[in-house]
Amino acid sequence: MLQSIRDRSRSWGAKIIVGAVVVTMALFGVESLVGLFGGGGDEIAKVNGEPITRQQLELEVQRAIRSGQVPPEQERALRAQMLDQLITDRLLTQYAEEGGLHLSEEQLDQIIVSLPEFQDQEGRFDSELFRNRLASAGYTPVAFREELRVDMKRQQLQQGLAFSDFTLPSEQETLATLQRQTRSFRYAALSAEQVEGDVEVTEAALEEYYAANADNYRRPEQVRLEYVLIDRQEMAEAVEVEESALRDAWKERTADADRRIAHIMLTVDGERSRDEARAELQAVRERLAEGEAFADLALEVSDDTVTAEQGGDLGVISRGFFGDSFDEAAFSLDEGEVSDIVETDNGLHLLTVTGLERQSFEELRDELRRELALSRVSGEFNERVQRLIDESFAADDLQSVADDLGLALHESDWVSRDGAEGVLSEPGVMSEAFSPDVLEERFNSEVIELDNDRRLVVRVAEHREATTLPLEEVRDQVEASVAANLRRDALMALAEERLAALRDGDEQGLDWQRVDGVGRQETQGLSRALVDAVFRLPAPEGDAPVYGRAADGDRVVLIALERVEEGELDAQVEQFVASMAERLRAQAAILGLLDDLRDRAEIRR
Repeated sequence: MLQSIRDRSRSWGAKIIVGAVVVTMALFGVESLVGLFGGGGDEIAKVNGEPITRQQLELEVQRAIRSGQVPPEQERALRAQMLDQLITDRLLTQYAEEGGLHLSEEQLDQIIVSLPEFQDQEGRFDSELFRNRLASAGYTPVAFREELRVDMKRQQLQQGLAFSDFTLPSEQETLATLQRQTRSFRYAALSAEQVEGDVEVTEAALEEYYAANADNYRRPEQVRLEYVLIDRQEMAEAVEVEESALRDAWKERTADADRRIAHIMLTVDGERSRDEARAELQAVRERLAEGEAFADLALEVSDDTVTAEQGGDLGVISRGFFGDSFDEAAFSLDEGEVSDIVETDNGLHLLTVTGLERQSFEELRDELRRELALSRVSGEFNERVQRLIDESFAADDLQSVADDLGLALHESDWVSRDGAEGVLSEPGVMSEAFSPDVLEERFNSEVIELDNDRRLVVRVAEHREATTLPLEEVRDQVEASVAANLRRDALMALAEERLAALRDGDEQGLDWQRVDGVGRQETQGLSRALVDAVFRLPAPEGDAPVYGRAADGDRVVLIALERVEEGELDAQVEQFVASMAERLRAQAAILGLLDDLRDRAEIRR
């Protein structure tokens, strides 16, 4: 929804009477500000002192799922990504507010009333539609208004950065010329096997490399954790659900599915009384019970001449089409069943369902099984969570808690604040593990609510401070790095010797491979490193090639650039390149700002 607002916010309607919106807002009453800007909840991160709570994260996750952006089964994997986005948004918001970016109440009103999502068929703002749309997306009007305000500030900031940079026409022309350029060249690969002799790693070289790269061998502060986990979905997997229960759940789920209805209608007028009409329809029911076709009887008996010729077909209907009594009868039928006599303002009817637009039982079986199993274990889950809260608070260890609750006690390897995996990597877990009570006092953590179905308690089993690992402990790694550097240096030296000989006219007997007309993007299966190196070389003058080299993985490739050609002019490509240049400039400006904000920010997870 907010993306739609972003797309349209540049063209608000002129001179909208915003007083009506103020009245509309007042009609909603004072609301609880539960949402992004008013909720409490456990802190899972802080950005320059401003907290991000677990409740805020859960709201964003649920909104993403409700909007259809993310399937429910990916909910758990979504959390870390959403927390990163919340942190980025908070940094941009803080920067925008420090810069004095502002939206007035009138501007917000104008944006809201001009959005088609909140307008009726005549293009007028509809307060009921506004509220219903927000509710379906998981917003209150006040929370939505506040998030819209903040989001528009971020948009102002990003648009300002994007529009502050531009490309001159001459730059665009030069860029397009370079983009369509093609190059023809020869290349020959040199590998480490061509270097004579083995590399020798001396103790002095090891110590020198280790001293220069000590930060690469620094181990962060780490803990080894014990933890217990209660998982409602895991509990539900062990529950057997009867076929009959699944069938009942399917019928309940699809009870309001759209359906194709046929009817036989008798009107009540001066020629026919209500009792006479009932008697006639009762006789029709008896004929149907004896096997006569509904369509044949509709053609013979029904006073609705328009539908009678189509077997009484009324088409596909949803609830609310024909009134309560009609709906009650139509939506109580399964396919092929015939209703009792239904009375409406138009007359008396017999109804039958000729088709149901619903997912099949097999399509919904797995989903229904999960839902029923989860509902059956909910009571036990809540009871176990309460026991976990009580027992983990009082216990001096986690093993006894796990034994009492019938849970497995898990043990992690050494993990850092930012280096955990699996369930320990979820938002808020490691901040709790490194909290003073858990890390220093060695208490069990509070029960951490990972999501609606999982509760976790952690305990520090061991702790070690950040340190630079001694050379003896990382000797093998250092030796491997030094040896790789020596081999690369020897190969580079060999490449320089060969290049010098080539420039002097000695072809060296190399196994050249020829390539013609390579473009920047059309690499003809060559490595990116090789093509990029080719396009960095200056164009040859006359018939003499220009020589160069490229580091390509474990090998070095010698290059002989022979021709540079302009390539064919393509207006569509020219426009694409110009547009892409503008986008890349804008993106670089925004990413540069974000990198700077992150470097200067105090972010704690």
